[in-house]
Amino acid sequence: MVAPEPRLDSERPALSHSSRLAVVGGAFLLLAYGATWILVETDANLLSKLWFLPGVGIIGAIIANASGTGGGVVFVPVFNGLRDHGVMALDPLRVTAVSMGIQAFGMSFGALRWTDRLYHQHAPADLEASTRPGDYWLTCAIVLALSTPALIATQHFVPFDGPTVLLAYKAFSIILGLALIIATWTINRHIPERTRLAPIDIVILGVIAIPGGALTALFSVGIGELVAFYLFLRHYPIVLCVGTACVISAVSVLAGLVWHIEQDTIAWEVVLLAAPGAMLGAFLARPIALWLGARRLKTAGGVWIVASALYLLWLNRS
Repeated sequence: MVAPEPRLDSERPALSHSSRLAVVGGAFLLLAYGATWILVETDANLLSKLWFLPGVGIIGAIIANASGTGGGVVFVPVFNGLRDHGVMALDPLRVTAVSMGIQAFGMSFGALRWTDRLYHQHAPADLEASTRPGDYWLTCAIVLALSTPALIATQHFVPFDGPTVLLAYKAFSIILGLALIIATWTINRHIPERTRLAPIDIVILGVIAIPGGALTALFSVGIGELVAFYLFLRHYPIVLCVGTACVISAVSVLAGLVWHIEQDTIAWEVVLLAAPGAMLGAFLARPIALWLGARRLKTAGGVWIVASALYLLWLNRS
C-alpha cells in the first residue's frame, strides 16, 4: 500500500491539523508506563533519592528528539554524581540498559510526533523542501533491516572493548560534527535542499547501518545519530533527517531492551522516574526544532555532538 503524499498546512483549512497518531501512540506509551510500574519491583527509598530525574529526562529528550542525535550524554554526569554521592553505582552495561529504557519512552513519542509532522508539513520556505513519505519509510526500513540484527548479534556474541570503541566513535563524531557545521555554512548555504532520496544515499545508509547497530548495542546511541548526521550533511529536509533518526532510534532501543530485560540489568527506578520527563521533552522537541529552522538546527546539532564527544573523551581520558 502506497503512503499518501503529505498535505501542506498552507493547503488545509485552519485548525484542520490532527495529531491523532501522536495522541493514540502517546496513550499507548502511557499505558505501557503504568504497566511497568505494576510489573517491576522498585526500591521506595531509592526512588525518593532520585526525585530530580524527570527534569534530567526533559533536557535529554529535547536534545535527542530535536536533533535526532543522542541525548544520553546528559545522563553521564548525573550517573557519575549518583556514584560519587553513594546513591547508586551503575556499571557501563547498566548505564546502557537504563538509557535504552528511558529512550524506549522518549524516542518512541518523538518518533510519533515527527511522523505526524510528515503527513502535515508546512509549505517549505525558500531553499527548503518537503519530505516524501516514501523516502521517509524507505530510509527507516533499509537501516533497521540491517542495524537491528547487528545490534542483537552484538549483544549476544561480540565481546567489544567498550572504552576503545567509545574513543574511536567519539573521535569520528567530532570530525563528522565539524564537517556538518562547515558544510551548512559553506557549500549547502545557498543551494536548495534535496527533494528526493538519491540511490547512492540508500546504499550508504545501508553501509552505516551495521556499525551503527553495533554501537547502539554498546552505548544505547549510535545508529540514529549516524543517520541524522549523514542526512543533514547531504542537505535533506529536517523531517527526513530528524524524523527517521527518531524512528530508527526508537525501534532499535526497543529491540535492544529485550536482552537487557532477560539479563535483569535495568535499574527500573531510574527508568520510571526519567521516562515521564523524556516523553514531555519529546513532545516539546519538534516545535523547538522547527522554530530553529534547518540551518540553525544543523549548526546546533553539529556543535552539540562535537561538545558532547569532547566531554566524553575528557571523562574517559584515564
